[in-house]
This record gives sequence, C-alpha cells and structure tokens, in this order.
Amino acid sequence: MKKGQVVEGNVYRIDFPNKGRVLVDGEDVIVKNVLEGQKVSLQITKKRKGKAEGRLLEVLEKGTYELDVPYCEHFGECGGCTYQNMAYEQQLDLKERQVKALMEEVLENNLEEVWEGIHPSPLQFEYRNKMEYSFGDAYKDGPLALGMHKRGSFYDIACVEHCKITEPDFGKIVKATESFFENLHASFFHKMRHTGYLRHLLVRKAKRTGEILIDLVTTTQVDASVLEVYESEEKMLLSYADAIGALDLDGKPVGILHTKNDNLADTIKDEGTDILYGQDYFYEELLGLKFKISPFSFFQTNSLGAEELYKTARDYIGGMEKDNVVFDLYSGTGTIAQMLSPVAKKVIGVEIVEEAVEAAKVNATLNQLDNCEFIAGDVLKVLDDIQEKPDFIVIDPPRDGVHPKALEKIIAYGVDKMVYISCKPTSLARDLVTLQGRGYKVEKMCCVDMFPGTVHVETVVLLSRKQGQGTGKGLK
Repeated sequence: MKKGQVVEGNVYRIDFPNKGRVLVDGEDVIVKNVLEGQKVSLQITKKRKGKAEGRLLEVLEKGTYELDVPYCEHFGECGGCTYQNMAYEQQLDLKERQVKALMEEVLENNLEEVWEGIHPSPLQFEYRNKMEYSFGDAYKDGPLALGMHKRGSFYDIACVEHCKITEPDFGKIVKATESFFENLHASFFHKMRHTGYLRHLLVRKAKRTGEILIDLVTTTQVDASVLEVYESEEKMLLSYADAIGALDLDGKPVGILHTKNDNLADTIKDEGTDILYGQDYFYEELLGLKFKISPFSFFQTNSLGAEELYKTARDYIGGMEKDNVVFDLYSGTGTIAQMLSPVAKKVIGVEIVEEAVEAAKVNATLNQLDNCEFIAGDVLKVLDDIQEKPDFIVIDPPRDGVHPKALEKIIAYGVDKMVYISCKPTSLARDLVTLQGRGYKVEKMCCVDMFPGTVHVETVVLLSRKQGQGTGKGLK
C-alpha cells in the first residue's frame, strides 16, 4: 500500500476511541467512523513504520449490527455522534468490549473476577443538558448557519434542529436564533480572516428543574446591517432576548446572556458577559443535592447519567468511618465531595479551575454542608500544602489522566482504598500500571455509559492496597 492509494476491505474490530481496523493485503489500516462487519472503500492517508491510516470513502456493505436507518436524521453529516446507526444494546456491548480489551492488557489479576459490566444511561436520547453551537455557513459563501461542525470539517456547519441527544427545546432555540440573525444579514466570525460578529450559542437546560440558560457569544465587531435596523447593539440584543422569550418551550428560560469574545482561538472565552434577561445561573438537582450552575462552570452533561455514575462510585466507596478525612481530587464543582460529606469527618476537594471551586463552595453552602473544603490549584502542587492526611481518596481526573508526579504523591499517602473515575480508558490503563506496581490492586471495575451515540464512556475502579506491601516513601 502507498499513501493516496484507494483500497477496499472489511472492518473486523473497533478499538477505543473510534479506531476501526481494516485488513488490506494482510496489513492493518486504521480508519474512523466505521462499524464492525462493514466492507469499506478507503484512501490511505498515512503509511510509515508498518502502520497505515485511511480516510473512509464509501461503505460498500452494511455492518453486522448496522441499522437500516440511523436514529438521527443529521447522522453522518453532523460530527457530534458516531454510533447513531447502531442499536443501543450493541453500543453498550462495543464499549464494554473496548474497555475490557484495554484492561486485560494491564491488569495483574483476572479481569473476569473484578469486572462488573456496563451500566446503561437512564436515557438513550434527549440526555444532554449542555450544547455549544457554532455560527458559520453550511458551505463556502453559503447562507448563515447555526449548529455543529460537519463531520471532518473545520469550517462547514450542519443544521441540527432535530438532534436526538438533546431535548426539542434546544432545536427551537437554535432555529429561532439562526432566523433572527439571518433576517438581519449578520455575519459570522471567520476563523481565517478574523472578521465577523456571531461566534457561538451556548444552551444549558437542567433535567430536574427544567430551567434554561442561553448565552449568545459574539465578537465586538457589530455589523453595519444590524445597526441599520436597530439604533444600537444593546437594543438589538434585547430584541433577540424578547424573541427567545416568546418561544413555546417545555422548559423555562431563567437567563439570556451576551458574552463578548474577541480571542482568535475557536473556543468560548468569557471576555465580559451581560445579562439580557433574568439571571446568569440556573439550578439542577442530583441525588437530593441542589447545584447552582453558571454558564461556563463544569457540570456533567448527562444529569441522570451522572446520578448513575455517582451512585456507582458511592457503592464502591461503601461504608466509611465518620472520623475519616476524604480527598476528592480533580473535584470540579464538588459533586462527589458533597455526596460523601454526610458520611465523613471532612472532605477536601482540589480543582485547578477557580470558577469551579467557587461554584463548589456556593453549592456546599446551598446544601448546608459545613465539612467540605475546596482548594483551587494544581493537584501536583496543592498536595504539598495540605496538612491533613486522607483516609480515603477519590480521583476523577481530566481526559489525560493523572500527572505521573501527582500520582506518585497520591500513592505515597498509603490509603487502604481509593476510587478512580475515568472518562478516558486509555489514560486509566496507563495509570493502573503505576498503581499496581506501587502496591495497589483492582477490587472492582465497571463502565457507566454517559454518552449514548458517541464513542465516550466512563469507567469506575475500586483499588485497595495489597496486604503486606507498602507504597514507598510518604509525603514530607
């Protein structure tokens, strides 16, 4: 095979995440967005050191478990989902097999002795409580579009009015926003030219309370066409808020915001947020606790799935002594810390995002919990300054896992048990090698599917210190 060559083959396996393996002339080719059993045509894009990668051109024959009609009408064009053309039971089976394959390579004990299966999401559809939409055009120099990036494209936008992983309210808000600004002939921010006005639309909706928060993100480059209709940007934005407020929605908009962002990166950066209507926060409820959530604060995107995840973690933690000190590392907005607070002497949460720490403090007060302490900073550095020593540790790191030096500091505490919650099993597999090599063994392990239709899955692991083995030098 050579780079640029067009070849055909059958997909015999899908590795995490979204890595299809196709056998061509006795060689493996990795290609994305395929299903097991499909016969595909692909073009070789990379070929070096015996490894080949390809770009999918066409599905010649359907896969073993492929649906005749995908669940979502936007599937294939929108780049948000990967498995909307598989029955949910098959999605779960695939994710479980992918994680087990990774764990079998690193586990010292027998995987089947500790594996406890995969927990499905309580909802397969309409589960997401947050979406970040982009403004652009559906094709070069086409009309204004608001939605998700098309699969494989950095520029083109796919309309996702009838997206299956969000509630219908999201689609109504997106369509109304697109129509409002299309009528004004407003421009979108061009990533290459760095000109234009409209950037993103952030929509968040609480599953339990039904409260909705909407944030329009723009540059400060207001279009002349807008000012021809309205005397000022402020009047235009208030008119936009009125238009959204007039929609027939199942939920209740409690805040409509406008965020300025002139940063060149294609991410939402808060460079000043104004309230057009209501307030700049909403409330969600999980496991009997109430959470105040701001537009940019972290919160699990699947509220009911988060309950399943945290219940699983709580079951793994089991009974604790009331005089125990618990560390919740990479604590986010403090959900786990607050869940453990009633059964612990003290819970200390460490999180690098300051806004999340402030939110955690507010939420602890909201839930009348006085034994939670939240510290803003990098786990690697903060652990050196905490005077208390933990009796139990919960780790819920970002996708890249735990920094190796931070992991050594965590191990050095020598706690008898810890729970590791991972959103990326490849990072977990790497960290388990270190943990097992430094005196810990896996007691239990399972997956929790928080993201139906996508390649992502959470993994929860209970680790205990091996009897008769130390963990090395303690912390100074």
